[in-house]
Amino acid sequence: MFRRERSIPLRCSAAALCNNLSVLQVPSRNLTHFGVVHGPSAQLLSAAPEGVPLAQRQLHAKEGAGVSPPLITQVHWCVLPFRVLLVLTSHRGIQMYESDGSVMVYWHALDSGDVSPVQAVFARGIASSGHFICVGTWSGRVLVFDIPAKGPNIVLSEELAGHQTSVTDIATEPAQGQDCMADMVTADDSGLLCVWRSGPEFKLMTQIPGFGVPCPSVQLWHGTVAAGYGDGQVRLYEASTGTLHVQISAHARAICALDLAPEVGKLLSAAEDTFVHIWKLSRSPKSGHTEVEHCHAECVPDTQVCGVRFCDPSGSSFAVTGYDLAEILRFSSV
Repeated sequence: MFRRERSIPLRCSAAALCNNLSVLQVPSRNLTHFGVVHGPSAQLLSAAPEGVPLAQRQLHAKEGAGVSPPLITQVHWCVLPFRVLLVLTSHRGIQMYESDGSVMVYWHALDSGDVSPVQAVFARGIASSGHFICVGTWSGRVLVFDIPAKGPNIVLSEELAGHQTSVTDIATEPAQGQDCMADMVTADDSGLLCVWRSGPEFKLMTQIPGFGVPCPSVQLWHGTVAAGYGDGQVRLYEASTGTLHVQISAHARAICALDLAPEVGKLLSAAEDTFVHIWKLSRSPKSGHTEVEHCHAECVPDTQVCGVRFCDPSGSSFAVTGYDLAEILRFSSV
C-alpha cells in the first residue's frame, strides 16, 4: 500500500510530453532532485524527504538558429561511473550540464540538413551506458557521446542506425560481463525496438518488430525488455532473442511512462487513463521466463499523467507529474 505524501509545488504545469519527469537521489545529502519540462524551459527542484522544496532552478533551451525559442523535449540525469550530468534535449540541440544545472559543459546543435520544412527536428530519448551518453533523434539515429571523467571535452563518437522513424525512448542497464550481453534498448514511433550491446563500438543484437503502435517508453531489467505502447499494453521481451514472454493489458489509454526499481524488479507504468500501476517482475526458476504480479494501483483523477518515476532504487516511493498540474505528486509505501 502507498499513501499520498506532501506534494512539491511547480512554478508552472508539466508539458504534455511522455517521460516528463526525471529523478536523481543524492543519499549523501539526503536530497532528491526532480526535473520537469515546460515549453522552452526545464524546472529543477531539490527536496528533503518530507517534501519541503529547498531550491529551484530554471534552465532554458539554447537558442541556436531560428526566430522562436526552441521547445525542450526531455530532461534527464545521466549517472556515469565517475560523474553525473544533466541532459536537455530540444528542437535545436542537446545540452549537457553539471548535475545541479549550474554550468553547461557541452552543446550539440542538430543538423537539419535536407529535412523538409514540414518535418519536425528534435532530439528525444536519453540514457547513459558506461562512459557513454546516448540520445535519440527525429531521424531515427541514436547519437553516442563519449564522456570524459571531467571537463567539457565531450566527443560525438558514433551514430547508431536501426530505426526508420523518430526515437521515443532509450533504456540501459549495467552489463553483466558476458560477451553477448544486451544492455541497451531503443524504441521508436512505429513500436520497433532495437536491442544493443554497448562498448567502444555499439553492436545491434536484435530487432523486435513493432505493430503500428508507438512505444513511448521502455525499460531494461536483468535481460528483460519492458515496453509500454500507445494501445495501453505492456509487453515483456527477452532482450537477447526478442521472444515475447508476457503481454499485459495494463491501461485503457496510451502509456506515457515506465520506470523500474532495479533492486527489487518493480515496474511502474502510467498512462492517459489517469492510472499508475506497480508490477513485480521475477524470473521463473523452472522455465527462466519473466513472470508478473500486480502490486498496486493509484488514480490521479482528472489529470493527463505525463511522467512517473521511482524516487529510490528499492521502489518504496514514487512521484507523478501531469499536464495542467502545477505540482509533483509523491507517494510512499505504508
